[in-house]
Amino acid sequence: MDPAKTERPEPTVCHLVAMPYPGRSHINAMMNLCKLLASKTADILISFVVTEEWLGFISSEPKPPAQIRFATVPNCIPSEVGRGKDFPGFLKAVNTKMEVYFEELLDRLQPPVKAIVADTYVYWAIGLGNRRNIPVASLFPMPAMVFSVLHHFELLVQNQHFPVDLSERGDELVDYIPGVSTIRIADLPNFTYGDGRLVLPGVLEGITNVSKKAQYLLFTTFHELEAAAIDAIKANLPIPVYPIGPVIPYLELEEKKASITNSNNGVNYLQWLDSQPPCSVLYISMGSFLSVSNTQMDEIIGGITDSGVRCLWVSRGETGQFKNYNGDMSLVVPWCDQLKVLCHSSIGAFWTHCGWNSTLEAVFAGVPMLTFPIYGDQVPISKHIVEDWKIGWKVKKDVGVVTRGEISELVKRFMDNKSDEMIAMRQRAKELQKSSRRAIAKGGSSDANLDAFIRNISVGHGH
Repeated sequence: MDPAKTERPEPTVCHLVAMPYPGRSHINAMMNLCKLLASKTADILISFVVTEEWLGFISSEPKPPAQIRFATVPNCIPSEVGRGKDFPGFLKAVNTKMEVYFEELLDRLQPPVKAIVADTYVYWAIGLGNRRNIPVASLFPMPAMVFSVLHHFELLVQNQHFPVDLSERGDELVDYIPGVSTIRIADLPNFTYGDGRLVLPGVLEGITNVSKKAQYLLFTTFHELEAAAIDAIKANLPIPVYPIGPVIPYLELEEKKASITNSNNGVNYLQWLDSQPPCSVLYISMGSFLSVSNTQMDEIIGGITDSGVRCLWVSRGETGQFKNYNGDMSLVVPWCDQLKVLCHSSIGAFWTHCGWNSTLEAVFAGVPMLTFPIYGDQVPISKHIVEDWKIGWKVKKDVGVVTRGEISELVKRFMDNKSDEMIAMRQRAKELQKSSRRAIAKGGSSDANLDAFIRNISVGHGH
């Protein structure tokens, strides 16, 4: 063995701890960020912190790169506020019960931790990092426009646009939030949930923490997609702001081969897509089915059936309402590799609940969207898609059920590849696709921001 090699000092590894909010879309965004960081440099080690329950959920998923290792904290969130059941209660539990376990974990981790990347909705992480002199980067897994609305929330109060009765004043316009194009009150993020308990105080606390105490702010968006909002936030905050998106699993597009089958009936959905005409399939995934009433779901299934449009539908394990649905024209699968599907040439459109990860994936794939937002940031994201980027139509009404007939007509028109309106919309979607690819290419805006962030945390800048 060459003795010169053995004497060379070990490279200084930058040990980063990632603390996602324990919800599926938040964990996905944080994991995608960690994979991007790992792909950039071998000198980074990431401890990815999840609850023991979540480790059970994700242990069957493909293993992340060796530089990313899982660390756990106990299941400290009471079962009665389980993720879907009581969102305000769950948010509160995350922010009152987890910190003590996370701090104990920090003491045990080796080598010593150089920086923390924490979801903005894990409010305590920034204060903890400050107490221990560890820089904290806050990852905001929603649009920059939503951050700007929250950061300037006082303006809504001053203009008497909060609180308001949406049934009377939902159509009033808000045109004074920096970086946010004119928006109806009804299209702002809706901060009440179910029983109307506000999650707002907690959410605003998280945003205030970022602007006053964090060392960095990371966005999963990319600059060209939300330039006005990002520039306004940069002008307003005293810390580096890095849009590094789209933070989606595009690195894996090449890796996974088409071996993923639908375990229900052994149909390989990618092979099924291969056999469909170009741009002919409507891909439907609506997040969790908890969000749509059974009545509305029946209307959606009926309307799409009546439209005669080909579709690939992700059921997320729900099968009851899909009896007898699989035919030559359609396929229902419990799960799929969404980005790979959206990038398939036979996909013509995406019916979406407007989760931010899904939206970024559709932009990356250049696919127009039919929007069915339910709550939170999905509502303004739908507005982004339909009004700002003009790459989709909204299906959901502000109130009431959308009927089978309305859905059938809308879907038929949206999937008409020969209409001038849809040709123009596809063109706009393709332009956004190009700008998302440019952002992550060598020297692109997101690529450069990722490099700058790694340089900063590696030298301990910011503290």
